Amino acid sequence: MGQRDSPGGARTSSLRFASDDWKSLITTGSGYWRYLPNTRGVRFLTWYDYEVRFGTLGRWVDRLLFRPLMGWATAWSFDRLRLWAETGQTPESTLRLSLIHGVARISLAAIWFWHGLVPKLLFHHVDEQAMLVQAGLSIRLLPWLGALEIVFALIILGGWRWRYIFPGNIVIMALATLGVAHYSPEYIQAAFNPVTLNLSVISLSIAGWLSSPMLASASRCRRKPAKEQP
Repeated sequence: MGQRDSPGGARTSSLRFASDDWKSLITTGSGYWRYLPNTRGVRFLTWYDYEVRFGTLGRWVDRLLFRPLMGWATAWSFDRLRLWAETGQTPESTLRLSLIHGVARISLAAIWFWHGLVPKLLFHHVDEQAMLVQAGLSIRLLPWLGALEIVFALIILGGWRWRYIFPGNIVIMALATLGVAHYSPEYIQAAFNPVTLNLSVISLSIAGWLSSPMLASASRCRRKPAKEQP
């Protein structure tokens, strides 16, 4: 709608947006972008608000789901802008790295969760019990190991920006492979064997490690005015 340049170098742009498409929750809205130069660079501020359709249902969907998602996406996208301005990493590259990192991390968590829950906690699979016995351990440890694997899966997801979970995962897989080769070598030649599984987990860990240094994060953006911060 317009732009204003202040004597001190600040710049403000106002905007309006709308949609007549019935599939859009948003009907009309407005907001602004503001750029404030300072000694450390440029501080970027944005604000917007909008009206929704579908009456009470639309307002509840907006309040519980859509508005929080829009706020997160706005903060995340502007951190992509920060990376582009500070490092030259384009928003497209940041998106690809984020997808690679997300696939690697979620896949690792799913693998650990499955192997903790299904063969160890739910079914107490005979192969799991046999490997414990061959390693000189009690089969009563099986559900505890399953619970630990589930906890590790949750840590992988909960510590989304913790990079060192990936090399830690590689070390665990390498030790697990050596342990099976030493105590239960007959499983190495099985059709579905720990070597291929552990190599796949190591590969996912490498992909996660390589993609994680330059990820955008919505947490770097202040989502409320300073006076409202806890």
